[in-house]
Amino acid sequence: MKRTLFVISIALMAVILVDLLWRESHGHFIWYSIPGFFALFGLTGCVAIVLIAKWLGHHWLQKSEDYYEDEDADE
Repeated sequence: MKRTLFVISIALMAVILVDLLWRESHGHFIWYSIPGFFALFGLTGCVAIVLIAKWLGHHWLQKSEDYYEDEDADE
């Protein structure tokens, strides 16, 4: 597990390094000239998706542990 995580981390760092070093000399928008913008944008998007999914899971999908016991006690 540690080795797999290490290999994935090295691969991600290599992708970010290539993104930082290899840049387009021209672009139609301002963010094309910012080094590493798309790597940071992708990371931010992934983190946002995970955090929103966790929030939805805790506040909307999950029930309390004694959900069924509460209904039986009322009868």
